[in-house]
Amino acid sequence: MQRKLFLILLCAVFVAGLVLDGMPAKKEIRVIGGVANDFTDSDGRVWYGGQKEKQDWGGWIEKLPRTAVVATLTADAKKLAKQEGYDEVIFHAVSWAQFPDVVKVDLNTGKGLFDVTYLVGEHWSPNNRGYDIIIEDEIVEPLYVTPGKDEIDIKRYEGIEVKDKVMSLVFAGNAKTGKGDLNAMFSGIEVVPSQLAVDPKQKLTTTWGALKGHRQD
Repeated sequence: MQRKLFLILLCAVFVAGLVLDGMPAKKEIRVIGGVANDFTDSDGRVWYGGQKEKQDWGGWIEKLPRTAVVATLTADAKKLAKQEGYDEVIFHAVSWAQFPDVVKVDLNTGKGLFDVTYLVGEHWSPNNRGYDIIIEDEIVEPLYVTPGKDEIDIKRYEGIEVKDKVMSLVFAGNAKTGKGDLNAMFSGIEVVPSQLAVDPKQKLTTTWGALKGHRQD
């Protein structure tokens, strides 16, 4: 009896191993906007240049984004970046699209649940740039408005489900924001496999930092 049970358990382990071996590994992917060259941060993490397409990790699709430089950051912005574990340089450039164009990025993450962090620095349109942040065809951040000039924002979306091995992200201007600038953009995208069992239908959205002093609506 014990020998039979042992054989059953051994077969179960073998089958489970085959299933896991056939599943693509979920990947961590980091992208830095506004540049073509990859960047290695102070923690040794590689951020792929967002001005590239058709890379092993993914890239922009349909239309090459435009670029802009965030020349300076406020003292509070620098403090927030350091506090949240990101190098300042990640916020010093953006990939953007002139409305009605949109920024589209595909990431070859593999299947599974992922936590996505969106990072942006505002180079000139304080509190007057409005768009939607869309991940896997779902608007995770409707009517988003960027912070003031030289300020940064860091937002996280947990439990994003990818079923087809490729995570799609779209940043699209939305006139319903009531803002005068609808040119959508990003400075950084960080995607890591979720560590928690999160129901993808009940995603949690957290604003880690939004420096929006001196609003100019």
